[in-house]
Amino acid sequence: MNSIIYKEECYQIIGKCMEVHNSLGHGFLEIVYKDALELVFDQEGILFEREKGYDVYFRGYILNHKFFADFVVLDKIVLKVKCVKVLTDEHIAQTINYLKVSGNTLGLLVNFGRGKLEYKRVVY
Repeated sequence: MNSIIYKEECYQIIGKCMEVHNSLGHGFLEIVYKDALELVFDQEGILFEREKGYDVYFRGYILNHKFFADFVVLDKIVLKVKCVKVLTDEHIAQTINYLKVSGNTLGLLVNFGRGKLEYKRVVY
């Protein structure tokens, strides 16, 4: 039997994203939606870190540049915010890379760039 990991947590996060999208609509830059989400998460008491940096290792060495996840919510779900006409395989690959470096297994890729909020669950 397959169970959906972090089902309730995702429902909560997507609900907050919908709240932001319903209020602001589409057309803003990503940074505006990130600022609004930060405010909502903070006001609702949802544990999160914004722009959380992760080291990237190669051949046993830490590379010079960190990888920054838009949000890590509840210390286990990577939230990637986009504002594009269409989500692509590149956006999914980028979310997978965040999961690789963070050690988390679930990412939410959320697109505020359309009339209706679009999101994908990415499991790694």
